[in-house]
Amino acid sequence: MILYHTSQLVINKPDVSYSRNNLDFGRGFYLTSLKEQAVLYGQRFIKRGENAFLNTYELDENIKGCRYKIFSTYNSEWLDYITACRKGLQCEVYDIIEGGIADDQVFNTLDLYLSGIYTKEQALDQLKYKKTNHQVCITSQDILDNHLHFVSSEKL
Repeated sequence: MILYHTSQLVINKPDVSYSRNNLDFGRGFYLTSLKEQAVLYGQRFIKRGENAFLNTYELDENIKGCRYKIFSTYNSEWLDYITACRKGLQCEVYDIIEGGIADDQVFNTLDLYLSGIYTKEQALDQLKYKKTNHQVCITSQDILDNHLHFVSSEKL
């Protein structure tokens, strides 16, 4: 699988220890299979006058012993997992998590849900209208070292 990561740097050896806490799927190295999404993400660096690099990787298929979770839609399970991770209460740990992004629009809905203004059903109803997006979070340094292969980097 071809994946992209946009950063201010060329990252040929990702290191999970540089990751932030309390993100959508917890601490990990985040990528996407959507090149246009990665390029668009780079615009936030460029608008601040900083460098933006589109890093391309290939992830091995069928990694043995890998704990892989896919959230195929914005559903109750996704919402519960994102909520727990954002609160720093992540319970179930996976090596790779794949699913939708809680971007700014999604985060507004998530914030209303977390504050008790929206019920879970109202939040999920709002989320089904969001633009398609995709993220892959690799939480395992072993996966990064042995199964995610740097292909190239391009300055945006």
